[in-house]
Amino acid sequence: MGRKQIHSHTELIVYQRSFDLSMRIFQLSKGFPNEERFALTDQIRRSSRAVCANLAEAWQRRRYRRSFISRLNDAEAELAETQTWLQFAAACAYLELELASQLRNDYQGLSIALASMIIHADNWLLPVPE
Repeated sequence: MGRKQIHSHTELIVYQRSFDLSMRIFQLSKGFPNEERFALTDQIRRSSRAVCANLAEAWQRRRYRRSFISRLNDAEAELAETQTWLQFAAACAYLELELASQLRNDYQGLSIALASMIIHADNWLLPVPE
């Protein structure tokens, strides 16, 4: 049995998981204090959404190996930033420690999936027209 053919970045499991986590962070961040609006709240929302955005861009650039990998690396960087903001949210008691830890672990699972995509980039690339 072969792999299911994927036609859109929205069909990627890693994209779906990152989107769901981003939406979860959005909902949770609504409870952050107003004084964090332009700092932690905006930053965690931006970085979590940027994981998805970079995955979408990587998908569109998969004709070019270096560009595809570069965007996946950007997604990984935004993912790490999101984990850092989650750590700050927990340290400031805006999120329960257990919840923040679970979210960071969920992002760590995504990081592993992104690393696999990078290592096996050739499996995702489109043929370059001659």
